[in-house]
Amino acid sequence: MGAGHAHKLYVRGSSPVHALPPHCKLAAVLCFVVVVVSTPREAVWAFGLYAVLIGAVAALARIPAGFLLKRLLFEVPFVAFAVLLPFVAQGERTEVLGLSLSVNGLWGAWNILAKGTLGVAASVLLAATTELRQLLLGLQRLKLPPLLVQIASFMIRYGDVISDELRRMRIARESRGFEARGVRHWGVLAKTAGALFIRSYERGERVHLAMVSRGYAGSMPVIDEVTASRAQWSYALALPAAALLVCLLGWFL
Repeated sequence: MGAGHAHKLYVRGSSPVHALPPHCKLAAVLCFVVVVVSTPREAVWAFGLYAVLIGAVAALARIPAGFLLKRLLFEVPFVAFAVLLPFVAQGERTEVLGLSLSVNGLWGAWNILAKGTLGVAASVLLAATTELRQLLLGLQRLKLPPLLVQIASFMIRYGDVISDELRRMRIARESRGFEARGVRHWGVLAKTAGALFIRSYERGERVHLAMVSRGYAGSMPVIDEVTASRAQWSYALALPAAALLVCLLGWFL
């Protein structure tokens, strides 16, 4: 997969969570999210227990609470959508602080907020304890289609290259006195986007030719083979197993 690339969500550490193989963590997060989504929305207490489980994993991974809460701001657009549901949904109405709100809308908003927040929190913990390169190796280990893994790998490798190209173009515009202040400047920005696309395409062509000349035949060589013991799988699956128990109690109680 080549050299690793650091990302802003990753927190360097030597915790037991950091040490788990990436494919174990990927499988654990996926199973946890599936269990959370399968939980009935009326089992409010169950989502509280899920939050406790997430908090326990964060403490074990030594991820600061402030770091986790700050990254949860990513779901703000979904929160805005959820807030509108009680006002626009149909069905039985109820009075809350003098406002007429839909009961189904309130449950729907709670459902989105609770499950969305837990899913985002689990994803943030995964990113905070796993390097991008390890995530790609984990996806490959889980037998994700090789083409998708390669596309993700190239995106990670050359995302910084493209952003740096855009930065240089912005500096060139500003050095000539250009500042985007309104709609009349959108034409210049559109031309910038077009030029960036052409430069990226040409760079991709050159990179592909260079790879082919070095023996690339449609698949990247795997330098490190990640494996996991039964004990590591047991540690990783402890989170979704505990969540599954909570989910079953939520359905039957």
